[in-house]
Amino acid sequence: MSGSRGTREEVASAKLCVIKMGSAILTNDGEGLAKEAIRSWVEQIVALHRAGVGVVLVSSGAVAEGMKRLGMSKRPHAIHELQAAAAVGQMGLVQAYESCFSRYDLHTAQILLTHDDLSNRKRYLNARSSIRTLLEMGVVPIVNENDTVVIDEIRLGDNDTLAALVANLIEAELLVILTDQQGMYDADPRSNPEAKLLDRVEADDPALDQMAGDSMGALGRGGMATKVGAARLAARSGTATVVAPGREAGVLQRIFESEPLGTLFVAGQQQLDARKRWLLGHLQTCGTLVVDDGAVRVLRESGRSLLAVGIQAVEGRFQRGDLVALRSTSGREVARGLVNYAADDIQKILGQPSEQIEPLLGYVDEDEVVHRDNLVLV
Repeated sequence: MSGSRGTREEVASAKLCVIKMGSAILTNDGEGLAKEAIRSWVEQIVALHRAGVGVVLVSSGAVAEGMKRLGMSKRPHAIHELQAAAAVGQMGLVQAYESCFSRYDLHTAQILLTHDDLSNRKRYLNARSSIRTLLEMGVVPIVNENDTVVIDEIRLGDNDTLAALVANLIEAELLVILTDQQGMYDADPRSNPEAKLLDRVEADDPALDQMAGDSMGALGRGGMATKVGAARLAARSGTATVVAPGREAGVLQRIFESEPLGTLFVAGQQQLDARKRWLLGHLQTCGTLVVDDGAVRVLRESGRSLLAVGIQAVEGRFQRGDLVALRSTSGREVARGLVNYAADDIQKILGQPSEQIEPLLGYVDEDEVVHRDNLVLV
């Protein structure tokens, strides 16, 4: 597992990183891909590769390129039209990267992921093995969400989140998010001329939520708020995040030379093991268990399992082994985990001591409703 990196110098020493390119810098104001800019970024990535840095690229731009090719003047709303644009645009996006990297005799590989790929434990491990193998072979993996088949109910949400999940997946030391902003400000610079650029912040600082704004772009889905969320998610594996201006000349090389570009998000919180990072990467849950204040305290302070006696209510339909959210009586999610009992059975044993499970159900699988090994705090 990677160690926490709290300084620019430590960031610059990273040997495995994920670089995310956003739509705002990859496209010419909606007029297809900015191919000259792509050539510049590829040249910088090649330099990192030759210096012994493994790079996984998470790239937006497929929908924008598809819109250009299909003659669309604005981003469509209908899911089937978005999927069509993504399918057409992926051809141009991959072609652009492939042609640039081939000049330096570097191979690229396209990897399209969905939430299902990352929530299924076996496919999650397969994806990790595939990416690691490609890196060992000297290939540059290019990752994107599989927009052609995904639907809103299982959408990862944005490529900032996808990049953070990939960083967790491969245990990257650094996540670089290139955007059209200078970095993270203490206020919205579009409306507050006194806003100051932040050089270094703790990823888990709750004050960042008040500073982050939503996306104003017509093409992208992620604003600064999603970048803060991505930095926090990446921090779970000790990964530092730099949000930097993608259009700055030599931006990647300068980051790896310790230059203070953009904002550094330090992974100061306790790192999670691989299984718990996988659990945290699930963006959809199958149901909810409402737990009392005593259970919340035990989960947070003692790292204990969830017992039936601490459960007050069950919401949703789920089966044994499904992922559920654990919420306090005030409605705040405190944890999530894999349940040992189906919703109907938990309904019968909630509020009861563990020794009453067998008399009430006629069987007992586990004394715990959610075991601590299958539970992660949020």
